[in-house]
Amino acid sequence: MTPGKPPPIPRTARRWRYRLAYWLALWFGCGKAPIAPGTVGTLGALPLYFLLEPLGPFAIFALAAVLTVIGIWAAGEVARIQRAEDPQIIVIDEVAGVMLTLSMSPAGWKGLVVGVVLFRLFDQVKPWPARQMESLPGGYGIVLDDVAAAVWAGTLLVAAQLVGWL
Repeated sequence: MTPGKPPPIPRTARRWRYRLAYWLALWFGCGKAPIAPGTVGTLGALPLYFLLEPLGPFAIFALAAVLTVIGIWAAGEVARIQRAEDPQIIVIDEVAGVMLTLSMSPAGWKGLVVGVVLFRLFDQVKPWPARQMESLPGGYGIVLDDVAAAVWAGTLLVAAQLVGWL
C-alpha cells in the first residue's frame, strides 16, 4: 500500500454499496418497467408524497433536496457500473424532480395532477438550463436536468396559483 493512498474498499463492501445505489436509482424496481420507466418512477414517488403531504410543503421540499443528493450518488454509481451516461433504468431523478415540483403545488388532487403532468412535460422538453445540465458528469447530469425541469414546472404551478387558476 502506498503512503497517503487510502486502502482498497473490500469487495463485499463495494457490492453492498452498489446494491443500495442500484435499488435507490431504480426506485425499488420502478426503473425496470418495460414501457415509460420515467413515468413509472414519477408515479412511484407518489406514496412518499402522500406520506409527507400532511406535514406541508417544506417537508416535501426537504425530502426533494435529500433525494437529489442521494440520487446524484446512486445514479452516478449505477451509470459507472453499467458503463452508460444515463441508463434508462435510473428513475431516482424523476422521483427527486416530481417531489420538488409537488413542494410548490397547492394541496389537493388538482395541484397533484397538474404538477405531475407539468413535471413530465418539462422533463421531456428539457428547456434551458435542463438540456445543458445533461452534459454534467456522472450523477450530476442525470439528476440535475430533472431538478431544472422541476423548477420550470414548479414556477408555472406558483404562477397558476397567483392568478387563481389553481
